[in-house]
Formats: sequence, C-alpha cells, structure tokens
Amino acid sequence: MKIESVQTVVVNAKLRNWVFVKVTADDGTIGWGEASLEWQARAVAGAVADLTPILLGQDPRRIEHLWQAMYRDHFFKGGVVTMSAISGVDQALWDLKARHLGVPAYELLGGAVRDTLRMYDHLGGGDSAAVYGDASIEGFGAAARRAVDDGFTALKILAVPSGGGLPSNADLAGAAALMATVREAVGDDVDIMVDLHGRTTAAGALAYGRALAEFRPWFFEEPCAPGNPRELAEVARALPFPVATGERLIALTEFREHLAQGACAVLQPDICHVGGPTGLKKIAAFAESHEIPLAPHNPLGPIATAVNQHVAFATPGVIIQEVMRSDVPWRDDVVTGTFPIVGGEIGIPDGPGWGIEVDEEAAALHPYVPELQITTRNRDGSVADW
Repeated sequence: MKIESVQTVVVNAKLRNWVFVKVTADDGTIGWGEASLEWQARAVAGAVADLTPILLGQDPRRIEHLWQAMYRDHFFKGGVVTMSAISGVDQALWDLKARHLGVPAYELLGGAVRDTLRMYDHLGGGDSAAVYGDASIEGFGAAARRAVDDGFTALKILAVPSGGGLPSNADLAGAAALMATVREAVGDDVDIMVDLHGRTTAAGALAYGRALAEFRPWFFEEPCAPGNPRELAEVARALPFPVATGERLIALTEFREHLAQGACAVLQPDICHVGGPTGLKKIAAFAESHEIPLAPHNPLGPIATAVNQHVAFATPGVIIQEVMRSDVPWRDDVVTGTFPIVGGEIGIPDGPGWGIEVDEEAAALHPYVPELQITTRNRDGSVADW
C-alpha cells in the first residue's frame, strides 16, 4: 500500500474555514483529517502541499514514521501553520489505516477506556455571534438554559470583555452579572467553564477570579496569554478553582514546561495544532505523569470533533470534550455519520476509521471565503487581544 495523493478541501464555515485533508492510497482507501486554523487557512493548505513530497509513495500505515518525517525532514520545525498541516495529515493516516483494517480508529489508539464521553456546549451551541459577540446579559441566561434543555451538564462562556490588561470596576461588575445570570439559569448542578481568551494580565485574571468565585466556575480557561508559564502558575496557585490552558501551545516542550511549573490543573491541547492523535497521545502521557487531566480544545469542524471523540475514548486522562454543534446550519450536510449527543454524552463510536463520511459535493457549495477580520481595540484605539 502506497500514498497516491494528498489533497485539501477548504469549507467556509463563517468565522472559520475548515481545512479538511484527504489522503488516498493506491488501493483506493482514503482517510480524512482536519487542519483548521483561523485566518490562516490558505497558509495551512500550502503547508500540506509542502509536506506532500515527503508522503507520496510511502506506506500510509507507518504513521509514527511519517509523523517524524513530516516534523524533522525540513530544517525549520514546528510553528502553528506547519503543525496544523501535520495534524491534518496525521489524522487522515489514522483514519486510512483503520478503514483499511475495518475497525474504529479508537481501537488502533489503544481501545476503549470508557463507556461514555461527556461533552460540553457553548452559548448558542457554538454560533459565532453568541460565543464571540459582545458580552451582554440579555440572552445569556436563555442561551445557557437551551444547552441544559438539550441535555448538557456543562457549558462554557466567554464572559470577560476584551481590552486592557487590568479590568475596571465596571468590567468586573459586568462579568459578575453575566456569570450570575448563567448560574441562575442553569442551577447549581451544571458545570460552567469561563474562558478568558488570554485577554488579561495575571493581576487582571486574579481580579476576575475574585469577582466570579462565588459562582463556582468549574475552571478558568486561558486566564493569561500563552508563553509565560511562571506567571500562569502564580494565578493557578492563587485562585480557589482550577485553571486550564493549552489551546495555543504547540510543541511538546511547551506542554512539558507548563507541567513542570505547575501552571495549570487541566490541559487543553488542540488535536488540529499539536500533531494530530500521534502528538496528542504524547502530551497525554506527559499529563498522566503529572496527574493532570485533559479537556481537549475543539471549536473547529466536524472531522476534528470525531477525531477528538475517538482519541478521548482511548485516553484515560480526558475528563470532558468541547464541541461546536451549531456553528453553521449545514454542518451535518458536509460531514455525515457524526455521533449523537444524548444527555450531554456520546457512546462508543462505531464504523471503520473515524466513522464519518465527507460529502465533497456538499462541501463544494461552501468554498473558501476570507474569514471575517476581527479588529479588537481598546477604548483609546490601541490594539487589544481578541
């Protein structure tokens, strides 16, 4: 068996372009992966094309060998664009091999370690206007209640405004009001995660933590911008609830440093940026050695969701999985066979590979469109983190 072609299929999904990767073997077996990266879809597609000469003519079943070749054959290693491309190819190779053998992918990844997987929702089910729009009390409670009515027992909110490293009293009061509204809407038994999106300094994160502590966040996600694990560790030690991070960490060494510093209680690697299942399993082993659980990051498309679900069923440290289920209304037209979420959980996946199929004709109805540019500014006009 040899790799005959490596292709990308880019699908516009409003805020994001999904970058699907299709690997085809000479016997006709195919595998699908996802390498989506906001605002850099064309760069990732180009990176996949740059990796293709390494792959053509190779045995697709030698997954670790090909991962090493993609990562090490070129002199400059890593970077989010290259690692996203490697991630998409790696996912496709696991899918292809599992389809070739006629087994679900989680069986190749070690077999099931659990019977069900808990999923968590976003406001509006992942609609970008609800998740990333201007925070306002109006609609927050109703959107959160809809998630609970749909069976979810956990949801994530972005309750902290962008702009400024230190929150004003009005910022703190506004975030507390939003959190109070959501807590009142969903009750005490629903776990609420608060995403700070790396918008604040360590001092700002602590201020928000004190303001929101009474509403019992399940964890604070990315309270500081990535790149300074010592600062994040100070926040993690000072807050009375867990800190999570990892969605913008790429290299294995970055995760190693965060674990060594005690910078978080939960790791959130993104399978579309850390090297696919091959990379994520290595991170999971690191985390297990530190007794740190995983809540993998996944605001992306349906292939990434299926991949995360299979990996979670084969990885003991995963405690919950993120899903964007309503980002675009035609999501299930493009990718079929996705796993139904019942009572906020899914059962063990079925079918060979990832268990999903891509309708390329449906995908072609939503060709690449440049993502909406988000220009986040402070009150004085200076640039702020999104």
